[in-house]
Amino acid sequence: MNNWIRIWKPIVVLSVICVIVTGALAATNEVTAPIIEEARIEAENAARLAVLPDADGFTEVTGITVDGVSAVYTANNGAGAAITASAKGYGGDVVVMVGIGSDGNITSIEVTEQKETQGIGSKVVGDPEYLARYNGLSAAEPLVLGEDVDAITSSTVSSTAVINAVNAAITAYNQIP
Repeated sequence: MNNWIRIWKPIVVLSVICVIVTGALAATNEVTAPIIEEARIEAENAARLAVLPDADGFTEVTGITVDGVSAVYTANNGAGAAITASAKGYGGDVVVMVGIGSDGNITSIEVTEQKETQGIGSKVVGDPEYLARYNGLSAAEPLVLGEDVDAITSSTVSSTAVINAVNAAITAYNQIP
């Protein structure tokens, strides 16, 4: 056997296969990226409307830098603000969207991302009754765990993550011009 068949032919064949597969992946990404981005934006807008149902649309507020806060949006009709914040939980970051009405009270909170332990931390982040405890609380100053909202037994780290994320959102809300 010569060197072409034994050494170079497999290298050329694998290189051609790699180029074809890479092209197919690039084409697939080109087609799906805008669709995925549109779905992400729609999901974020739906979450904002869930925490601030009186809003008619949202405008992003820039220039606010608070640790843990990734997005601040105000309602176009002045109904309040929807703020996305995160804090470290037991299984990773707990991302919370907080709606604060124009009266300065929390309208609702929703956990949008979490990796908490199933059955323990998920008691906090997945329990609508627990999250509803935040509704109506004042956003004038940070909340205190145990005073304003109780922690769930055996889920203290997750409860702390939620209240820390809410407090970051409150800090950002109080910086909105």
